[in-house]
Amino acid sequence: MPSLFKRSRPDENTDDKAPAPSRRRYLPPPGRLRRERRALLRYREERIHDLGGLMLEMYRRDDFRQDVVDAQAAEIVALEERVREVDRLLAARTHAGHGPRCANCGTPLHAGARFCPSCGRSLEARAET
Repeated sequence: MPSLFKRSRPDENTDDKAPAPSRRRYLPPPGRLRRERRALLRYREERIHDLGGLMLEMYRRDDFRQDVVDAQAAEIVALEERVREVDRLLAARTHAGHGPRCANCGTPLHAGARFCPSCGRSLEARAET
């Protein structure tokens, strides 16, 4: 007869193991998201500055390398994607369906806004209809 310990904990080699329950992931606090966003934007500006310096140096040396430029530009684009992701998380965390949204792009609107902060669409025309 197997011991009680072995009955309560199946062997690692058995195939009838139940999958581990997935942990629910919560949204980070808004302050942390805003700090990450500011840091990402600062780093993005540094990378853009560095890319400009790199292009100037390649021009001076008359040695243009497309692969280096592509790698630097891809890094900047990845940073921009992360900024957009943080913006979506921040909007989900802070607004969570509260208040009006832009009919054009769905961005949450601030009280008293006359234009959408994202797409620039006039909100006064919406109020008249």
